[in-house]
Amino acid sequence: MNIVLIEPFFTGSHKQWALGYKKYSKYNVEILSLKGIFWKWRMHGGALTLSKMFNEYLKKNKKPDLILVTDMLNLPLFTSFANVENIPIVTFFHENQITYPWSTQDRDKEKNRDHHYGFINYTTALRSDLVMFNSFFHKNIFITELKKFLKKFPDNRNLENVDLIEKKSKVTYLGLDLSKFDEHQSYSINNTPIILWNHRWEYDKNPEDFFDCLKKLKKQNIKFKLIILGEEFQTEMNTFTKARDYFSNEIIHMGYSKSFGEYARLLHKSDILPVTTNQEFFGISVIEAIYCNVFPLLPRRLTYPELFNDKINHKNFYDNNSELFEKLKTALINKEKISLKSISKRYDWNTISNNYDKIFEELKKTT
Repeated sequence: MNIVLIEPFFTGSHKQWALGYKKYSKYNVEILSLKGIFWKWRMHGGALTLSKMFNEYLKKNKKPDLILVTDMLNLPLFTSFANVENIPIVTFFHENQITYPWSTQDRDKEKNRDHHYGFINYTTALRSDLVMFNSFFHKNIFITELKKFLKKFPDNRNLENVDLIEKKSKVTYLGLDLSKFDEHQSYSINNTPIILWNHRWEYDKNPEDFFDCLKKLKKQNIKFKLIILGEEFQTEMNTFTKARDYFSNEIIHMGYSKSFGEYARLLHKSDILPVTTNQEFFGISVIEAIYCNVFPLLPRRLTYPELFNDKINHKNFYDNNSELFEKLKTALINKEKISLKSISKRYDWNTISNNYDKIFEELKKTT
């Protein structure tokens, strides 16, 4: 089977996902992409450029068996100009612009948000032959909020379209290339436990609660060290700027890793991962840390109960900030290290790519 994967925002997790599937699929996967900048413009205008690229591809290659696109593509616009007749189209949703929380850094005003981007996601899902979500949490919240979203419009809301989208939706977890962490594994034991942060330095990852919890530990003279990983932007969040000073004696590393090897070694070196995130459709950074045997403390919300079974692994979950503090304090004092690595392996490309391939085989048979 020949698959053309179309990605308007070829950077970060979108890029790694595309390259990962190309590497591990048993099928031939050709990637057509645009640079991962100006995300709003990519959602509006990227489809026109990519339709030209696709038509040029057809001049040199035979028609593909399947087209795989992501949520950043305006699919109806793309198909208006691209020669896609009789080719099944699958859309993979990394995130969506209907339920993605508003950012204080966004120029849109919270109460008057531009609905264009959510509507592009909606019509893209409607135009697709199959919609893939990266978690059940993501699928369920998209379907639920899409109904509310459409009710905001004055008339002709076509709410029945939500049911059509739900019927052709599947959950297919994100694939990760986890085995590459193995060569950087460390077996040293830390005298003082190391707490890890390895997420984006943005508001939706909720660094305020993370550092507030650590401040309480420090005030009680609970000993720990800190590894704070993540990309530093031109304008740093005040929360991180203050943390540099307040935790200067605890910080081992703070900032972006110079290489993957450094990132992997720092994960292997860490002991505990307290997660305070308010928004997550999957959770790549958490899975990577857990694969490196970091002991996670996860909120009982978002994707985490689904991915790591909160009923069985209840010691790894908390319901509120008070419980997070108590569980983290206990873990530091007792030097707890309960590994969930065996669960994280489920999301390796060696398993996930087979799932994708089978889904696409079935779709091809029915279209």
